[in-house]
Amino acid sequence: MTQPDDTPEPNGQVADAVKGNWVDTLAPSGARPFLRLSRADRPIGTWLLLLPCWWGLGLACLTTQSVGWADAWIAVGCAAGAWLMRGAGCTWNDITDRDIDGQVERTRSRPIPSGQVSVKGAVIWMVAQALVAFCILLTFNWAAIGLGILALLPVAIYPFAKRFTWWPQVFLGLAFNWGALLAWTAHTGALQWPAVALYLAGIAWTLFYDTIYAHQDTEDDALIGVKSTARLFGSQTPYWLRNFMVITVMFMAIAIIMALIQQDNLLIMVVALGGPWAMGWHMTWQLRQLDIDNPSTLLRLFRANRNTGLIPALFFAFALAL
Repeated sequence: MTQPDDTPEPNGQVADAVKGNWVDTLAPSGARPFLRLSRADRPIGTWLLLLPCWWGLGLACLTTQSVGWADAWIAVGCAAGAWLMRGAGCTWNDITDRDIDGQVERTRSRPIPSGQVSVKGAVIWMVAQALVAFCILLTFNWAAIGLGILALLPVAIYPFAKRFTWWPQVFLGLAFNWGALLAWTAHTGALQWPAVALYLAGIAWTLFYDTIYAHQDTEDDALIGVKSTARLFGSQTPYWLRNFMVITVMFMAIAIIMALIQQDNLLIMVVALGGPWAMGWHMTWQLRQLDIDNPSTLLRLFRANRNTGLIPALFFAFALAL
């Protein structure tokens, strides 16, 4: 592990941020540390939080065979909420991990360990983001509002999971895929089994992509004593990732079949099932590219999961257009 020093990245940039991102180039200088705290300079996390929402909404619309302006607002509200709650969750994560982040090469340039933002300032910023997200949540039905409030539980637990379990990625999956349940319920008014199956598919997908991501830090994590599936699986990671891929595809297919089995439209069913099928092929491509000892490849594959998650969302949208 490289010993941390007190010098952040040039101009306060975070080491693993997208180079030339809008935060570092266009945002007001005073806002940059807080936007970095929210990972606004790394949009992949917002996509990974948002896409299960769109899965849930798309499959719910297919189930009821209805799409209206209210659904357009659910889609937009989920997008805004994902950005805000991802920011609030990352801020919470950085508050709880500030001592750990300072000891890891990839994360020591984050705003809190590098001194750009105080803990008090981070807490205020976290609460502000969460309150705006809550205002958006209040525009949904009561069942969705209840689910949204309940989502705070896995969000609160996740940063501590790596201290007591080798499977912290499960807790990330519980938090990041909650939107599948919420968006389904926002459309239908009730939580149903297809949404649960879709949620389980999302959790398996999270185990897939976040294990890839966690391999960037295995050496530092081992020295610090932080647990992860990457450390647990080691050289057996491709085997485990293949299993997670199969589980993802299987549960998403089950969700689609349960949702659409009573409809007398085989074409819509086949098109919708094309989503998990194509998603599985994209995950297979990632497995073929995988090199657990190459950090740049790991980061590239992790970011590629935006496209992985977009695939079923696009298939659902196409099926709705039939």
